[in-house]
Amino acid sequence: MRTTTLGSTGPEVGVIGLGCMGMTHAYDPDGRDDTTSAEVIRQAIDLGVTLIDTADVYGPYTNEELVGRALAGGHRERVVLATKVGLETGEITPENTSGLVRNGRPEHIRRSIDASLRRLGTDHVDLYQLHRVDPDVPVEESWGALAEAVQAGKARHIGLSEPTVEEIRRAQAVHPVASVQSELSLWTRDVLDGVLPYCEEQGIAFLPFSPLGRGFLTGSITSFEELAEDDFRRRLPRFQQEALKANLDLVAKVRAIAGQYGASPAQVALAWVLAQGRFVVPIPGTKTPKYLVDNAGAADLVLPPEALAELDALPAAAGTRY
Repeated sequence: MRTTTLGSTGPEVGVIGLGCMGMTHAYDPDGRDDTTSAEVIRQAIDLGVTLIDTADVYGPYTNEELVGRALAGGHRERVVLATKVGLETGEITPENTSGLVRNGRPEHIRRSIDASLRRLGTDHVDLYQLHRVDPDVPVEESWGALAEAVQAGKARHIGLSEPTVEEIRRAQAVHPVASVQSELSLWTRDVLDGVLPYCEEQGIAFLPFSPLGRGFLTGSITSFEELAEDDFRRRLPRFQQEALKANLDLVAKVRAIAGQYGASPAQVALAWVLAQGRFVVPIPGTKTPKYLVDNAGAADLVLPPEALAELDALPAAAGTRY
């Protein structure tokens, strides 16, 4: 797989990464299998997918444990390992459909890095990320605690998830920001107006999560009823039946372009994301070997300007993200 670097000063990574959340959290719980998921992680490494992303809240905790088992036996040295801190499980409410609450307190971050390292079976992570900025804690305080992990040798680099440009600037005043992880896909393009250009200007890696629209842009979801009863997408506005029907028009265009270039819809959606910047490394999630291979193949698909222009012109998705 072709490679880039984690920003202007970070380690080399494959241009497609692997998000591990769905292996133990949020999606299709009946379809989970730890043995297969561990094999997918190791297969990803063999394909050149070297950025492996997890978080302590996924599970909670079971995702880091799974990743740690998968990387045992010499695989850890072959990857750029990323995890996150700053979210905890809470109560699901109409106002908080994820059931997650923010905790950016320095003492929580200091405790959490040690627990994450134990679960991952390693003495350091390559990238430690603040999962969300806590509105009740100045970002400088949270970021300072992450910087302490770097100073202690427990993390090589630190990053932010879903920050504003102002929050990135404030963090930079304390310690360099290696990466920003935010949602970016053909149906979520908010970051193109500010955050991504700023990252590009500053040499900060940008790691898009949900680059396939939580699986929707692959064309594999055509009805709300197809989602398992406890799949968290059932609580998201874009997957409600009326919005979902409207959003199928986006998928139709992606399918049409895929047909023109002998690619899959997933590869077209990922190739568009890759085209958004030199340090953009999408982290599509999968627990299925065939989808892993399909996603990795997007690294070889370079869409011409006319195809990118067609995709740029797609209308905004119906429904809000959350």
